[in-house]
Amino acid sequence: MTESDPGQKSQSGKALIVGNLGETPVTTGGLTWFPATQLLLWVIMTRLSRKNKPDQGFFWHISEGALTSSALLGAEWCHNLAHVFLADRIGKPMDELRIQLGMPRCIYNEINDREVSPRQHIIRSLGGPIINLLLIPVAALVKFTSKPGSIAWETAHVFLKTNQFLFAVSLLPIPGIDGGPILKWSLVDKGYEIEEADQVVQKTNGPLSIILGLFSSWSFLKNKNLLGIFSGLLALISWAVFTGLIKEDEIPL
Repeated sequence: MTESDPGQKSQSGKALIVGNLGETPVTTGGLTWFPATQLLLWVIMTRLSRKNKPDQGFFWHISEGALTSSALLGAEWCHNLAHVFLADRIGKPMDELRIQLGMPRCIYNEINDREVSPRQHIIRSLGGPIINLLLIPVAALVKFTSKPGSIAWETAHVFLKTNQFLFAVSLLPIPGIDGGPILKWSLVDKGYEIEEADQVVQKTNGPLSIILGLFSSWSFLKNKNLLGIFSGLLALISWAVFTGLIKEDEIPL
């Protein structure tokens, strides 16, 4: 792949190229670049700050909301940019980094690209989990050295928890997120045919969906509603993969 010129259409023809990161075109379609996710989360985190610290002033709340929302979404940006960097580093760049609602999405037009070796597929999938793992001690150090309850402490706390969450979730063997391709291409590297590896991944999602469903129930019992909702969604996706209702390139993640 050669560097694309801004203003061109992407390979899929569904988005407009607005720039490049290495050999990866950055694309967007219409107003999907608008940072709606950032603005919405800023409002949510500001309201949460007001709820937890009613004695603080308006400027405190909007500042904490801005920084904590940036920390949360920043971890996701780091995750995806690490995928871009590692894929580019091994000479097998992704087809697009698409910006949707202000957030990045890694696009591979051919998920079973045979010009990419199994180990290269694995390396490309490992970029996100690796950066989240590396950022965990950084966030922990900032949190440890900050005054409890301060904006710096709250920001570091959110960044720490988000990186821990992304690291754990991204390694689940669900097609469409990093753990699925890692398991699939590890099997192919050991001699499995692609179709056989897909079947193993599909069967693995049966018991995984049950485990995620139980974890979701436990989360709700512990009043961890957001965690319960997200793990419940993952359980449903995992079950749909197991039953064949959705395929690897159809995962809405």
